[in-house]
Amino acid sequence: QVQLVESGGGSVQAGGSLRLSCAVSGYTVSRNCMGWFRQVPGKEREGVAAIQTGGGSTFYADSVRGRFTISQDNAKNTVYLQMDSLKPEDTTVYYCAARRGACTVVAGWWVAVSYNYWGQGTQVTVSS
Repeated sequence: QVQLVESGGGSVQAGGSLRLSCAVSGYTVSRNCMGWFRQVPGKEREGVAAIQTGGGSTFYADSVRGRFTISQDNAKNTVYLQMDSLKPEDTTVYYCAARRGACTVVAGWWVAVSYNYWGQGTQVTVSS
């Protein structure tokens, strides 16, 4: 049984940092595509960042590029999202997701429905 469990969410002031973790069980993180998404109520789930865990290529939404960093620890089967310079508009629930195969722009790394497995989400709140 595949399980993705996010942790690390919380409340910070604008300009602060948080690091989200996604611990994966029942599924090998290496050589797959791992993504972080976020969803504001009433809107579609937005792709924030993704990593090709076999090759290490990373992808970011324009809204977070330069502020967020996605990384992996294959030994721990865990993917991280380091979030710096947080803004109030980053406030929402963040989800970890996994899918097999390529994690590229052509393959649509930001397309939520292309991911097979999802975590339960973790709340991030940024106050001004």
